[in-house]
Amino acid sequence: MPNRLLLAAVAVALLASALPASAQPSAATAEPTVKGLAARERQKACGAEWRALSAAEKAAQGPKWPQYFSKCVKRLKEQKA
Repeated sequence: MPNRLLLAAVAVALLASALPASAQPSAATAEPTVKGLAARERQKACGAEWRALSAAEKAAQGPKWPQYFSKCVKRLKEQKA
């Protein structure tokens, strides 16, 4: 059994080294894009608005975060355009 595990580990290492560099995941190459940064800013803005609402206002806006977030993102995109 230990021999099989060792064999499997070696096989995985060989397969990973055989992949082209573009197919291997790398945290260093994951730089934020302009779209990604804009989406992050909208998420932060909508989150701040959501936290500032009272319980009654949340019920009027939509009882759940996903619904509120969807409306908020649409509103922010329209304001920017």
